[in-house]
Amino acid sequence: MGEHYLTQEHRALRATVRDFAEREVGPRVREMESARTVAVELTRLIADQRLIGATIPRAYGGMGTGHLAKTVIIEELSRVSAAMGAMVQASQLGTAPLCLFGSTEQKKTWLPAIASGDCLPTIAVTEPDSGGHVLGMTSTADRDDDEWVLNGGKTYVGNSHVGNLHTVVARTGPGSQGLSAFLVEADRPGCSLIEQQPTMGLHGFSFGELRFENCRIPAAHMLGTEGDGLAVAYASSVLYGRPNLAAVALGIHQATVETTAAFCAQRHRYGAPLADLGSVKLQLGQMTSRLMTAQLTAYHAVHLLDGGQPCDEWLINSKLVNTEYARASAHDAMNIHGAAALGTDLPIERYRRDAEHIFAPAGTSDIQRLRLAEATLGTTKGSWSDKLADRVRPETAPANARPQPRS
Repeated sequence: MGEHYLTQEHRALRATVRDFAEREVGPRVREMESARTVAVELTRLIADQRLIGATIPRAYGGMGTGHLAKTVIIEELSRVSAAMGAMVQASQLGTAPLCLFGSTEQKKTWLPAIASGDCLPTIAVTEPDSGGHVLGMTSTADRDDDEWVLNGGKTYVGNSHVGNLHTVVARTGPGSQGLSAFLVEADRPGCSLIEQQPTMGLHGFSFGELRFENCRIPAAHMLGTEGDGLAVAYASSVLYGRPNLAAVALGIHQATVETTAAFCAQRHRYGAPLADLGSVKLQLGQMTSRLMTAQLTAYHAVHLLDGGQPCDEWLINSKLVNTEYARASAHDAMNIHGAAALGTDLPIERYRRDAEHIFAPAGTSDIQRLRLAEATLGTTKGSWSDKLADRVRPETAPANARPQPRS
């Protein structure tokens, strides 16, 4: 499928992550499904493999291998556990504000800790009352001498309950120029968590609520300059969030097709394998076609991003195609499995539930279609991949540029 986009280093990285995921993550999936709580221990184990640092420059301790390598990492983890793939994508999304807008001092302070797995970052933009309408947020940050004082709440924060450093976008003035971004440590007084609520899928992953009550942070913790909050939110979502979520959906999709093909070969009906039935072959063929298209779309988008080429529309489309196709194939897989799909001894029902969780973050499919229509009509307000090309292009990776777990 999209293998021609991959270098030998990418293939070696895939083998390393797949081995780790099947050996260390897979045996814990059933426990995560039963507990339906945040898998703190496994989260830290994955972070210790240094898998968060794919897009962090080597000068700051990262892999410096770029967005295609990041996609491979997330895809392989999601193939085994979408919850842990989502955890890594949320962590790598949390690095985006620092990589794109951080000062040299901020990068020196935080990126090495993120790359090593000692710090898990998040980005907190969405609010309970405004949802995806960023300009509708009401959380505030008020200047008080050499500090900023944050008040308000954020919801659907990926890694909320395991994160150590939150990038928080809050209102510092009116209008689109009145949003700013801040780095807030999770243990800072005035920053608190709302109890994690059970969800339909992604069991083991946390995406909950943060509250800020007179939370004071140093003025030096502002990212960029005052008024850059909208740019931080949008650029991070387009350049990191959309391809990250495409990678999670791609991993779920891959697992769905593999599991269904194995089921069709092993399960017999009318004295022959289920795979011999024409109707089943048609559905499985459609699933395979979707998977091939989805992978090509995801890989092509991040290949362009790594090359420093304008590609916002491709990144947007990768999220749209991968989300929609993973959901459609999970639905077909349920049909093929019949009643067998309803039990928890097979993972099909988990794939179906997990795929639904990738639909809304970074914009629903209709939001992606609207952005694509604007690109076709020539009414977009600029290209983040063009504006920030020098900040997303990876370093030339050496042959041994693979994650090095701690001994």
